[in-house]
Amino acid sequence: MKIVIIGAGPAGLMCAYMASQNKNNHIVLLDKNEKIGKKLFITGKGRCNITNLCSREDFLKNVVNNSKFLYSSLSSFTPQDTIDFFNNNGLKTMIERGNRVFPASEKSSDVIKTFQKLLKKQNVEIILNSNVKNAYFDGKKYVVCLDKEKMLCDALVIATGGKSYPMTGSTGDGYKIANSFSHLVVEPKPALCPILLQDYNGELAGLSLKNVSVSIKLAGKKYSQFGEMLFTHNGLSGPIILTLSSLVNKFDLHGVTISIDLKPALDEKQLENRLLRDFETSKSKTLKNYLKELMPSSLIKTFLEKANLPLDEPLCDITKAQRNTIIKTLKAINFTVNSLDKIDYAIVTSGGVSVKDVDPKTMESKLNKNLFFVGEVLDVDALTGGFNIQIALATGHACGQHLAGIEGED
Repeated sequence: MKIVIIGAGPAGLMCAYMASQNKNNHIVLLDKNEKIGKKLFITGKGRCNITNLCSREDFLKNVVNNSKFLYSSLSSFTPQDTIDFFNNNGLKTMIERGNRVFPASEKSSDVIKTFQKLLKKQNVEIILNSNVKNAYFDGKKYVVCLDKEKMLCDALVIATGGKSYPMTGSTGDGYKIANSFSHLVVEPKPALCPILLQDYNGELAGLSLKNVSVSIKLAGKKYSQFGEMLFTHNGLSGPIILTLSSLVNKFDLHGVTISIDLKPALDEKQLENRLLRDFETSKSKTLKNYLKELMPSSLIKTFLEKANLPLDEPLCDITKAQRNTIIKTLKAINFTVNSLDKIDYAIVTSGGVSVKDVDPKTMESKLNKNLFFVGEVLDVDALTGGFNIQIALATGHACGQHLAGIEGED
């Protein structure tokens, strides 16, 4: 059987390898880039967080959209299976904070080299710089239309990724193909991306805050994250901001308030007691100098402007009302959101080919026999920590296993 796989990211690479286990299969792997794994190369800042070694239940808690769809594929190819796969094929791995798994070399290129070696051994035909314009079924075969030729195949796998980081080749090509085969495509949105602010000129750019809580209230629900964040030249980024962006990207965020709790470990009463004590022992200090004990110096000017308080007022002259304002602002320094950043700058794409018309065990289309969708092109996305690459590997594995005629486990 001739199988064409469009896209040489982690899903396409794993699918090609698994499908090639059947020696009667002729696997052709197409990619529009000059090399395989181009997006894989830049993941984890070039270190490549390949999976997260946690239980299936904990894993699924980190999947934002359509976690139930992944139950079967993650059961058949677990995070431990991913580790074993690379270890058994010569790539040592290491586990870091948060159960994040990286190649021991800390080089994403070594992950790609492992796939290159395996696919060469399995005689998988790799054709680079291949721009797929469209595809269709002629009644007998699938026809893949390239710039200068047409390629016929018995089975077609779409592993083109989403729309994030388009310079790596993820430009939404798979959505067009899916639409041409009558598949519903859920509107792609940025996920794991910065949040842009209104009325902000970058004065806090480069400031990192640790152990803070950030929250947004939408449709009667409060979305909160605790940890580390970063101010950029046009908004907010950092781990908890990226996570928050994935949780709220279905909403129109323009004009919405985002709040930063600078002291989440203390309630307002505890803060009041601390301020009363400090103000009593440091009466001659100015408010500006005192706040250095509560926050980074670079944040003080903005903090006092938000609280509408004077910079150089001595603590002995601060009124009870002003003290309460300080407490309220420490618990919620507010900024106004403009929008999420462009999908071009998102780590992953939320949305994609609707999973309602895809078999979760084999990744085969329920509308078109021998048409498959794997990886980020599907309407499945997760938080940071190796979850998205594991999803790509697991769905690619499930599809390739089916194409090789190997029965998987439930």
